Amino acid sequence: MNHATYRVRGLQPIWLLPLVAGLLPAVGTIAAFLISVRLGLIPSCNPFLDGCVSISRAARHDLGNLIFRALVLPGATLQALTWIACAQWLKCLHRSGKKTCLAVSILGALAGSFFVLYGAFLGSEGETYQWLRRYGINFYFGFTYLCMLLVSARVFQLARGGWLRVRWHMHRVLGVLCLLVLVFGLTNLFAKMLMADPQLVDRLENVLEWAASSIFTLFFAMLAWLWHRTRFRLRAAVPRILSGFLFRPQPECHLRIP
Repeated sequence: MNHATYRVRGLQPIWLLPLVAGLLPAVGTIAAFLISVRLGLIPSCNPFLDGCVSISRAARHDLGNLIFRALVLPGATLQALTWIACAQWLKCLHRSGKKTCLAVSILGALAGSFFVLYGAFLGSEGETYQWLRRYGINFYFGFTYLCMLLVSARVFQLARGGWLRVRWHMHRVLGVLCLLVLVFGLTNLFAKMLMADPQLVDRLENVLEWAASSIFTLFFAMLAWLWHRTRFRLRAAVPRILSGFLFRPQPECHLRIP
């Protein structure tokens, strides 16, 4: 298949959506970490190797917190939109797998919502706010991982079936990223069960958190590359408030199978 299966007029490619959605939280996290180090709020170290500080602690106070929230909140919204659009991209590749597409849309919207919850209350004091932050980030990681898993499995099936041809075994790389996140999660679980030193467990958990966040960013960047390669375009319906219809993407798109 060399040409588009669905066509619309006057549309711009939207491959920048997943790229920006993945980069905004990453840039916000790095900026908050550097600012907190500069202000003396956290130690100067390499969190990817030392596990000296968690992402939440690095972005909890002062200017770092403001910049983190300013970038994470729109990034969370864009990530939710990315997963909703990703469901339409999968439909364009092949009309089957409607349950998978629906699951990606719902789980992606939930992931974005919990990410907003986490970012909105990061830095707030009180047990209730701490509970909201903790469950917000846990559900964000969980729902985002499920979306990654579903999309990776679907892309692998389509690539094996000839509906999508990708370079550099990209469909396999997506699966490897999902496998790494799973390994990180199991490592963290077994470390809490088997290791007696709580400080060592905390440092390991921080290292795995930074690594998993980096994989999430890389996954969104790879989605952007795939959308660019397939020249993915999407038309969104204008909200019809008076008639009671909700905003929803139309199942029409412009797509070129490389």
